[in-house]
Amino acid sequence: MSKVRLGDYVRIKTGKLDANAASPDGDYPFFTCAVEPLKIDSYSYDCECVLVAGNGDLNVKYYDGKFDAYQRTYIIESKDNTRLSVPYLYRFLDAYIDTLRNQSIGGVIKYIKLGNLTEARINVPAISEQNKTVKILSFVDELLKKANLQLQKLDELIKSRFVEIFGDTFINPYNWQSLKIQEAVEVEPQNGLYKPQSDYVEDKSGVPILRIDGFYNGKVVDFQKLKRLMCTKEEFDKYRLIENDIVINRVNSLEYLGKCACISGLIEGTVFESNMMRMHFYDERFNPIYITFLLCSKYTYNQIIKHAKKAVNQASINQKDVLDINIYEPPIDLQNQFGDFVSKAEQQKSTVQKSIDKLETLKKSLMQEYFG
Repeated sequence: MSKVRLGDYVRIKTGKLDANAASPDGDYPFFTCAVEPLKIDSYSYDCECVLVAGNGDLNVKYYDGKFDAYQRTYIIESKDNTRLSVPYLYRFLDAYIDTLRNQSIGGVIKYIKLGNLTEARINVPAISEQNKTVKILSFVDELLKKANLQLQKLDELIKSRFVEIFGDTFINPYNWQSLKIQEAVEVEPQNGLYKPQSDYVEDKSGVPILRIDGFYNGKVVDFQKLKRLMCTKEEFDKYRLIENDIVINRVNSLEYLGKCACISGLIEGTVFESNMMRMHFYDERFNPIYITFLLCSKYTYNQIIKHAKKAVNQASINQKDVLDINIYEPPIDLQNQFGDFVSKAEQQKSTVQKSIDKLETLKKSLMQEYFG
């Protein structure tokens, strides 16, 4: 099927208000460049449409009802719903948004030109085929939603289990021994390796290096995807990570300062970069899963913020700051009980994540098939 010009099938308007029009207790959605709509007291539009944020996040939403919109929001309606359904139009633009992002212009704030929308090319099959496409993609989205909800519930279950065993860390209802990290570590915090960009390699030579974007939510995302660099034997020996090391961000934006992870599942010798510190707790006294969860908690983060040295767009902590953080030392058998529980939950999460990966691959394949 040959593609047609989108502008021949749709009407495109733009919003009229600026962001200051938003009100926290409004009755109607107010669409801006933000992912989630704000609120507003009155509305200017009442229609079924697709909204494209013309600047900022450049995101796409389907909406049917009363709303208002920011000046750079494109409001796209079908000229004839018997020829082009709005849900199908939304699916097309959701697939096409990366192209629009690549076509966007501007400096710090990118924006989409109207012509990039009107000149977009779209397959317009019979309405029955459009409805079938929407139904299939909606079904895949529903499966993805349920799978992601499973991950969320498992994370909530882990947090609930931690409180059940150890109590609220801000209150310490079971009177666990409180101590400084300095009293709990066998290897004190050590800054990582700094290497210029010229020492990084694109092939499989060299040594993998863990950077601050390589771990999230207490664990390394994927050791196989780490960047690699050339380093001397002396550097490798000094900065090599070992199982159950704990790494913690020492320089980052305030939001991510102190983000930490437990090193588990190393597949080859790996070093760590200078924006983080590495330490190792006494194995006989601290379960690494327990201590990582505690270090990732709001209780610890609040302490890190108090120690932070703030600068423009970033903040930092040093070894002394980390050693001064208060932690708790419950009996090791309780720590291990929690660690076993988390390990089983993580196995379930891994199974769910594999399902999510397959569904996302399927969705991409379907989008390519339907919209090319």
